[in-house]
Amino acid sequence: MSPAQSGARENGDSCTMVVFGASGDLTRRKLIPALYNLSVEQRLPAGLSLLGYGRSEMGNEEFRRKMRDAVKEFSRPGVENEPAWKSFAQRLYYLAGDYEESKGYLRLKEFLAKIDRESAKRGNRIFYLATPPDLYGPVIRQIAAAGLAGKGARDAGWTRIVIEKPFGSDLESARALNRELHEVFDEEQIYRIDHYLGKETVQNILVFRFGNAVFEPIWNRRYVDHVQITAAESVGAEGRGGYYEKAGVLRDMFQNHLLQLLCLTAMEPPVAFTADAVRDEKVKVLRSVRSVATEEMAEVAVRGQYGQGFLAGQGVKAYREEAGVARDSTTETYAAVKFFIDNWRWEGVPFYLRSGKRLPERVTEIAIQFRRPPLLLFQSCPAEKVSPNVLVLRIQPQEGISLTFEVKQPGPEICISSLGLDFHYQASFGSPPPDAYETLLIDCIRGDSTLFTRHDWVELAWSLITPLLRRWESTVPPDFPNYEAGAWGPKEAEALIESDGRRWRRP
Repeated sequence: MSPAQSGARENGDSCTMVVFGASGDLTRRKLIPALYNLSVEQRLPAGLSLLGYGRSEMGNEEFRRKMRDAVKEFSRPGVENEPAWKSFAQRLYYLAGDYEESKGYLRLKEFLAKIDRESAKRGNRIFYLATPPDLYGPVIRQIAAAGLAGKGARDAGWTRIVIEKPFGSDLESARALNRELHEVFDEEQIYRIDHYLGKETVQNILVFRFGNAVFEPIWNRRYVDHVQITAAESVGAEGRGGYYEKAGVLRDMFQNHLLQLLCLTAMEPPVAFTADAVRDEKVKVLRSVRSVATEEMAEVAVRGQYGQGFLAGQGVKAYREEAGVARDSTTETYAAVKFFIDNWRWEGVPFYLRSGKRLPERVTEIAIQFRRPPLLLFQSCPAEKVSPNVLVLRIQPQEGISLTFEVKQPGPEICISSLGLDFHYQASFGSPPPDAYETLLIDCIRGDSTLFTRHDWVELAWSLITPLLRRWESTVPPDFPNYEAGAWGPKEAEALIESDGRRWRRP
């Protein structure tokens, strides 16, 4: 879907990418390895430079050594090709400075001007905020105060800013962040990054739907019984207890990843595969989602927190025993929510979304379950043995698509058995799909915002999630922890879907 996936298209203009938080984990694990992969594949514009900005004191050479270690550990090709690494490393620079003091930004401005003079980049810049969210505001204000963006900036070249999630912590804070961004940047300059949208299988949802005549005619309430969207993690807090205590699964997964997947599954065909056309249709979906505030929340939403249990035969501790977690924490590590989309295509079709930590396996998938056909012809086969057709779009791991359908079992009786058609990316194309950050970074460099989140979508998503957050924050759950690590969630989640005569899939 994304223009960045077409090798025949240009790689974009030469530019300098400034990464705030360059000494952090995101830069080491994702950004530098992704840019290096793009460099090896000759998909970066000639002359692109990266300037890391962080509080840690180090020079260019030390930064390059640290990034070499990162590439060796996290990049697909590694650093076996020494000339390729040296070619990439000479584009890496580092500047130490404080995020909230103007002195560092003035040095940054001088450093950028020097890079521009030496490489004729014409002032094209990308500011990437890989910092904790509480620093977004100070960095944005200091960029403007130094004349690097906004009204005080010079006209030569283009400027873009990339914002990592979370985009606020509720509706009010999301609106405040958008206001702060818009004081300095136009919306067209803002790239809110959600790495799920860069995954090859997520992009393939629209191609699969709208590029195949056999599926789109049945992609509606007449043929679809319900949709399940699952984002399961087998890991726990993993040393991020302090962050997770403030977030919880609703903020961490639902407001962004799961609602994005819902929109891609439910949206109408855009008039073109352009940024605004695609994002317009996603916004229309959110505007049609029935607010959980209009329902009895207990009937459409369930929360949970994992206790002690076993995963892969190993005992694991409860969430409340994790480092940085309060011993009486009421933060949810699991949630299941039933949404309805009140439009012509989806009226009456429930969308069940669930996500949790310490579940049996790591898997993200969208399962479209179709209605069961009349079974009068097959009376010799018990109806409960006839499975409905299910189309599964597997996002991770083992990216691919599968479709289950019914066939006659061999033998004299007319009895039905389920079989599957499976497509796997790596088996079909000979290599795993590219990392999501590779796709998103090159799209940003090229100025294609199709896979990035627009301000109105962010605020609409928070408007759906915030009422549930407030309700859960104001009512203390009496039974946490309420599911064992290694289980598929609390029993209340089973009751949520079984009360509708349906069952959760076991991926």
